[in-house]
Amino acid sequence: MSSRKLIEHGLSWFYDQVTGDEDARVCKDIPEQACEDQPRNFFAYLCANFLNKISDELVSARLTLPWLFSVLGVPASFIGFLVPIREAGVLLPQLIVAAYIRAMSQRKVVWLLGALLSAMMLFLMAFISWNTSGVLAGWLIIFCLIFYSLARGLCSVSAKDVLGKTISKTRRGRLMGYSTSLAGLATLTIGFLLQTDFISAMGREILVMFIIFAGISWLFALCSFNYIIEPAGSTEGGGNAFDEAIRSLGLLVQDKLFQKYVISRVLLLSVALVIPFYVVLVQQLLNGELTILGWLIIANGLASSLSAPLIGKYADHNSRNVMALSALLAGVVGLIVSYLTTYGMDVNFNIASIMVLFFLISLAHGGVRLGRKVYLVDMANKENRAQYVAVSNTVIGIVMLLAGSVGVIADLFNVQTVIFILSVISLFGSAYIMRLSNVSG
Repeated sequence: MSSRKLIEHGLSWFYDQVTGDEDARVCKDIPEQACEDQPRNFFAYLCANFLNKISDELVSARLTLPWLFSVLGVPASFIGFLVPIREAGVLLPQLIVAAYIRAMSQRKVVWLLGALLSAMMLFLMAFISWNTSGVLAGWLIIFCLIFYSLARGLCSVSAKDVLGKTISKTRRGRLMGYSTSLAGLATLTIGFLLQTDFISAMGREILVMFIIFAGISWLFALCSFNYIIEPAGSTEGGGNAFDEAIRSLGLLVQDKLFQKYVISRVLLLSVALVIPFYVVLVQQLLNGELTILGWLIIANGLASSLSAPLIGKYADHNSRNVMALSALLAGVVGLIVSYLTTYGMDVNFNIASIMVLFFLISLAHGGVRLGRKVYLVDMANKENRAQYVAVSNTVIGIVMLLAGSVGVIADLFNVQTVIFILSVISLFGSAYIMRLSNVSG
């Protein structure tokens, strides 16, 4: 037996152990020719997804970049742009890009291009962070972040389509759950490193190293994703980008289930938007040091590594409930925290309580992200999957930019007020999501 055949046989055996397929391999909602390559594709996608999730943690617009801006002496006004640019930059161009992608029978190359551009922007960002400071650093890093987000958008709009063509239904949530769990374990190491006196004293140096390592992770992810064998797919819907964009927006009116899904995603933005305000609250409750960033990273990593496989497996059976329960958790935690920090004057917040708080909100955020991704992929089919992704992401990108103004409330009142408002929206979103049909399982 050749070494290549031996590797493929080993992947096939390991795939059966991981998924529990045994002799009856599941091949739902994928082309017949993709069934044989499913073990190889499963682990190639798993590895690539794991690596880019590590990169996302290392250059998080909610945690790492705000800390970097503070170290570089960038004015606070710049920090408010980080999350909207990071998210909207990924989402907004996708409706135009999707028209070109749909004209391609194989879309893996789009992801590879996005990965290469992402790595290049991160290396440039690291160079700027090392050599500049103040307002100049703020403008240049924001510039890099815009193009980094656009590159990530290429990966986002193509990844789900490749996933839907190569990995069987009832296995997709499990795959994303495993990759999230592994990335969570990796981020635990990062968090613990920040607890050492030597590392925490480095300041800018260690944050620049984070960005460089994030760029290297994208290069390895590119190599892994290239290993996927993608069957040719449908090319309907390719054509003039603007015309196709307008036609695609018609889905919001014509497709009622998709319409409800997009409304659900808008409501679920409350879970993503609230996290930076928890970070601000933590900085107010405890003196802000790099070690505190490490504890937040550890809590986030624990939430991902311990829960993601179970959430992913449950999402394969009922992704709707995963979204609803995650939004419910975020809402309840937010109401408790806003009450205790506003009226519970005798409550003593320490590292342990902050860890529990951030663990729970990270758990809710991870559940929302994984649940809505699985729901979209399972709701769509090979003809309209890229279209669904592009339309929903474009709408969310616009709403994200508008919702970024919620920070004004924190200036007018306080951080607790913002957390309270977003938590109420999360609770409303949880109730609304239960009106969706269950498309998984």
